[in-house]
Amino acid sequence: MAELTPIVLCLSRSGYKTARRVADALNAPLHGREGRVDSADAYFPNALDHVRMLFQAGHPVIGICAAGILVRSVAPVLADKRSEPPLICIPDDGSTVIPLLGGHHGANRLAKQIAEALKSHAAITTAGDVALGVALDEPPAGWRLANPSSAKDVMMAMLSGQKPIIEGENIWGLESGDGPVRLVTSTALVPEAPLTLAYHPQKFALGLGCARGCGVNEMWKTCKKLVFHFFPLLVWRPSI
Repeated sequence: MAELTPIVLCLSRSGYKTARRVADALNAPLHGREGRVDSADAYFPNALDHVRMLFQAGHPVIGICAAGILVRSVAPVLADKRSEPPLICIPDDGSTVIPLLGGHHGANRLAKQIAEALKSHAAITTAGDVALGVALDEPPAGWRLANPSSAKDVMMAMLSGQKPIIEGENIWGLESGDGPVRLVTSTALVPEAPLTLAYHPQKFALGLGCARGCGVNEMWKTCKKLVFHFFPLLVWRPSI
């Protein structure tokens, strides 16, 4: 799924200066609570409903507010951590930036960017980032993880002291070991195997025009034919 624009939420006048600095740093819109924020790009009457609506729509949400407000807002709709957008909390004074959800799906990266802009601290809590300095299911720009469902087992093995065998380009800058963990970068298909993560470079973009009224299934079927014809070594993983 394409990453949507982050939305900065401000719930009070005391947090406005921090909210404005964050919005400017991210070039993101600022949404303010009606009657409590004097200047914003959009206004909302109810914080819980507004946060939940943005979160369900897929927008990364950065709230200048108490963490509990954000937690209560999204708790009823949490379902799949692989598809949920980042949720970040910042106190009014901007003293720390806390990624609450989506740490390995953009929240940690976004939190560090915001902390740098605020000259504050990003409170990263995900084990891989803290212990190893990497998030294996969030590869560097230009790379795509082919089997994200295996990332948890691989990370747990590495946290237990297993050094990975690096095959191909070392996009993580990690020291290569003797297994059983394998981190493989390749343009070719990588056979599935225990404790193996496969990364493919994102070097191609496919655009498709279609007649009005074309069904989604028909469109994807056409795309797959084109991909397999011109780029037979690529992994087909559509997202919309």
